[in-house]
Amino acid sequence: MTALPAETGLEDANNQSFWMPGNYHRTVKRTDDAFQACNDIVACFQERARVERQYAQQLSEWSTKWKPLVDASPLYGSLLRAWQCFLSSADRLSLLHSSICRALVSEDGDRIRTWQKETFHKKMFGGFKESQDFETGFSRAQKPWAKRLKKLEKVRASFHKACRKEHMAREREAHSQGNPDIAIEKQRKIQEETELAHQETEKLRARYEKVLEEVTRYAPRYMEEMESIFDQAQEEERKRISFLKQAFLSIHRHLDVTNNDSVKAVYNELHTSLMSINEQDDLRWWKNTHGPGMPTDWPQYQEWIPDKKNKRGKKEVEQKAAVMERSVMIGGVRVRALYDYVGQETDELSFKAGEEFLKIEDEDDQGWCRGMMDGGKEGLYPANYVEVV
Repeated sequence: MTALPAETGLEDANNQSFWMPGNYHRTVKRTDDAFQACNDIVACFQERARVERQYAQQLSEWSTKWKPLVDASPLYGSLLRAWQCFLSSADRLSLLHSSICRALVSEDGDRIRTWQKETFHKKMFGGFKESQDFETGFSRAQKPWAKRLKKLEKVRASFHKACRKEHMAREREAHSQGNPDIAIEKQRKIQEETELAHQETEKLRARYEKVLEEVTRYAPRYMEEMESIFDQAQEEERKRISFLKQAFLSIHRHLDVTNNDSVKAVYNELHTSLMSINEQDDLRWWKNTHGPGMPTDWPQYQEWIPDKKNKRGKKEVEQKAAVMERSVMIGGVRVRALYDYVGQETDELSFKAGEEFLKIEDEDDQGWCRGMMDGGKEGLYPANYVEVV
């Protein structure tokens, strides 16, 4: 149990000690303060959610703006893919920050609102039931003490007033003694007044000590009752602190992108794309696509075959097929798939990453090439999904 309050504390009318009448209101007010703190926390992180949403929108707009410009840039090969990876990473990060915005509002905000509604019970005419219960408990415990304290203050004031009166009487008595200007009768009267003042002081001293003893004797009971109500208030505050700690941890978990697996994956893939920039591969691609490595049908000897009307001999058909086959073999370039691709149309090829096949037509304006699989199937495929072997 807490030690008894010092007597000197009673002399200070503005004493801020918890034990003095009315000073428990700070503890009671914690309930209202905690309710308001919940409102402030929700408003604070709703604003943070708007920041996340705006950032997500800006990332998406930045990626959308630059994608066609990057696709049409003069860069090519692994260098172009690395640049494009920055934009695709921004799109994925935009989705991530949009999800953070939703989590802060719909998960964390709603969780605090729900707890607030279940914990704080509003009264019809304002205030909260919890505050009223603590106010009633403290007031009931403090009322007898306050009554005794008020009585003590009154007796103490009377005693001190009597002490001052006796002190002044003794000073007058000391001044009158040996003074020939003051008659003997007057000196005797002063002595009687001093004696009466002393008797009154002793009487009030006894009364003061008695009342003080009563207050001191009642103090342990008063302290026990007050501490009992205070412990209840502390337990409610402990629950509030514990809940808000978990709420803050949840918000931290949503905001801490450094431990988010999706963010790690985005930047790991971006780093892989950057480390995949290979000048030799890009130069070889340029050589085979726009340089000396480009396929071409070199001039070759062809027999003159007279035109025949309405009849096409078997030998002519076989010769044309042979020429076509030679054209394919001469014009083809062996390529390897960088990624998996599943054809969306009947005239498109499907292949797995690492699979090799033949490119038989160059890239068109839409970024598509024509290729032929080893089984002889021909079709279109995206040019940036393969590399030259």
